[in-house]
Amino acid sequence: MKTICIKTNNIENINYLLNLLNTTHVKNVCYSCNKFKYYKNIIIHYTDSSFISKISEFLSFLVINKYEEKLIKRLIFTNYFYFDVQERNTVLEIALNLLTENESLYIDNRQKIIYNAFYKYLLENNKIVLDGFINFRLKEYLDLLNSTLDDSVNCFIVEKEYWEFISLLKVYIKSEPTSIEEVHLIYSNSESVLLNKNKEIIDIDEDAFKAKYLSDITFSSNDYTLNTLLNLVPKKIFIHITDGLFDEFINTLQLIFEGRVEICAVSIGTEFFDK
Repeated sequence: MKTICIKTNNIENINYLLNLLNTTHVKNVCYSCNKFKYYKNIIIHYTDSSFISKISEFLSFLVINKYEEKLIKRLIFTNYFYFDVQERNTVLEIALNLLTENESLYIDNRQKIIYNAFYKYLLENNKIVLDGFINFRLKEYLDLLNSTLDDSVNCFIVEKEYWEFISLLKVYIKSEPTSIEEVHLIYSNSESVLLNKNKEIIDIDEDAFKAKYLSDITFSSNDYTLNTLLNLVPKKIFIHITDGLFDEFINTLQLIFEGRVEICAVSIGTEFFDK
């Protein structure tokens, strides 16, 4: 008979592991929980060497479910200490979403990384201090969390810049006089055409030097459409979406021009031109 001793003083983690051992009905295994000098110990006796694989699997689940969020919070506080509390919470939320959205990339991958680390260690050792192992022997896993955190911060910065961009242009719209009563925007396959109330095409101003809007945020060919609308500052913008797709550009126009925008058709065919 062989023995594994798992050392931790975290009651919640002890109960989590004991529950896994109870509910999965592992054969030819007996276990107990005792307090010695420094730690509470889960002492497991087993006969089949394949049990190392099973307990490594349990421990990988424990790390993901009970430690992961705390580890990410610690990394955020260490690497992005200059963020305020709200910003850190936003980055944490983005990181947790990233880790759960792509199961094949994140869930399976990180569970496998943790499992392999525990399995290799327990093949040669029968005692494991849980917190110490997680902090010092899961470098590959912590590197994955760091990479995910970097992606999360990039998403956060882009989103923050986007809303600052929206706010800036909203202030501009409110402060500028209008030069046209209404504009009709015909939108199809992410391409736009501007018409005045007489159904005449409005030339798109593609002179970057006259642009009211310059940003790293881009809407490809619609950058110039947006700049033209910012130059015109119309009182009303009627948007005709021929393919029914509301993309980021349309949503952004609604945010910038607020009550001036009206979505008046989803599929217009020739109706607009026949009026």
